[in-house]
Amino acid sequence: MPTRGQAQLAIWSDIEPELETDYLHWLTREHVLERVGVDGFLSGRVFRSEVAGKRRFFITYELQEAAALAGPSYLARLNAPTPWSQRVMPILQNFARGGGPVVARAGLGCGAVALPLRLDLETAGLLDEGAQRALVERIAQLDAVAQVWLMRVDAAATGVPTREKAMRRSVEGAFDGVLVIEALHEAAARAAVDGLLLAELASADVPDRQVFAACFQLDRRLAGLC
Repeated sequence: MPTRGQAQLAIWSDIEPELETDYLHWLTREHVLERVGVDGFLSGRVFRSEVAGKRRFFITYELQEAAALAGPSYLARLNAPTPWSQRVMPILQNFARGGGPVVARAGLGCGAVALPLRLDLETAGLLDEGAQRALVERIAQLDAVAQVWLMRVDAAATGVPTREKAMRRSVEGAFDGVLVIEALHEAAARAAVDGLLLAELASADVPDRQVFAACFQLDRRLAGLC
């Protein structure tokens, strides 16, 4: 029986509205398919939002284990971008990327919306395994929350220089951890985060609280890769 992946890769980027059609076609017709074909990559999900005249995207890949981030299969793809990828990479703005082990997960299924929070785990008081597990389990019990996961960024694995990274004009943002709340609707996601910021995460510096709507999903099975 298949089990959940033990790691995630999280990516944020902004696109100018007039470039969105080509970007979405690239994601849904080439890029995510290419990525789920990488050894150790299980699935990819794309979330979309609109803010301040931009089209903002949050993309996350579920990985078998964190070692896939620095594995030869993934690095080969990063160092041999397709012509379409070469056209898209330079237009990405406010780019942030980090991957690593999922240290705690609770809930079942996938939500219609995701609210990802970039965190400093020490400032947030989330270095302890018990605290990590207790937090995600509490959030998962809130009204209309589907699942919650907390990932610790492996800076060494995600910081490897590659040709694809060199093509992006936006400096890759750095962060220590990611807490992702997936809910059935936006109100539930915002209520969960508002409560967290007043209680458990009151001391944490949370720069971005954007809610994203799910718009595309592909796993290895649907792609005919397993």
